[in-house]
Amino acid sequence: MTKVALSGASGNMGRILRTELQKRGVDLRSAGGRNPLVPLHEGEDIMHGDLRDPAVVDRLLNGVDVLIHLAGTSVERPLPEIIENNLVGLYQVYEGLRRNKVRRVIFASSNHAYGMHSVKDKLKLDAPFRPDGFYGLSKVWGEAMTRMYWDKHGIEGISVRIGTAMGKPPAEFRHLSTWFGTEDLVDLMMQCINVPDVGYMAVWGVSNNTRSYWDNTGAEKLGYKPKQNSENFAPEILKQPNPLDPIARQYQGGGFVTLDFTPVDARPGRS
Repeated sequence: MTKVALSGASGNMGRILRTELQKRGVDLRSAGGRNPLVPLHEGEDIMHGDLRDPAVVDRLLNGVDVLIHLAGTSVERPLPEIIENNLVGLYQVYEGLRRNKVRRVIFASSNHAYGMHSVKDKLKLDAPFRPDGFYGLSKVWGEAMTRMYWDKHGIEGISVRIGTAMGKPPAEFRHLSTWFGTEDLVDLMMQCINVPDVGYMAVWGVSNNTRSYWDNTGAEKLGYKPKQNSENFAPEILKQPNPLDPIARQYQGGGFVTLDFTPVDARPGRS
């Protein structure tokens, strides 16, 4: 049986996968960051620790075939924190993949690596990076590192560009384009674990939303066929005011865009 490790198991998406993957019979080892996890059942394979420590990484990856890597800072934060958790930590984890001869990594990338694209754009898998902050920038690094470890070290990699994975229905206008329902999330992860000979590829982590910003054409090899659609919730959402400010409404990254955003009239060359 394939042994799967899950880092970031104490986060929102990690808690969903920790529960749902085990329901599907996945032989799972879950790591919950610096604080111990409470077991969900007797004999559950759990651990914790700082993934910047190679010894902790080796405990996570020993005997593992596939890593789902969710750990790291998942919101916009000052650059030093992003560097430590999303760059330094990622490097230590990927070197651990090499030491432990892990076959495949599923890297949790983010739509915020593309957040400065207009909401009017429909992005294909080869769309250029346009990060909306230091967090999104760290995911550019992560996708490139995942690609490099396949090209240079033969570790298969799948970059999953996650939309809005809340574990609950969409709640606001932007979610009509970005929502990643739980059923689809779990189905995609199961495909990423089980698909043979994937090499390196990327996929948009999004449901089959009528208003989606993203086009998964080219990712057919994964066999991912999302069934959920945020449009089912549109009648209620459209009755509510859009919580985003006028700048955020223009860009796919939403509220991340306006954090430390320089207004156009304050930019160089503007009077």
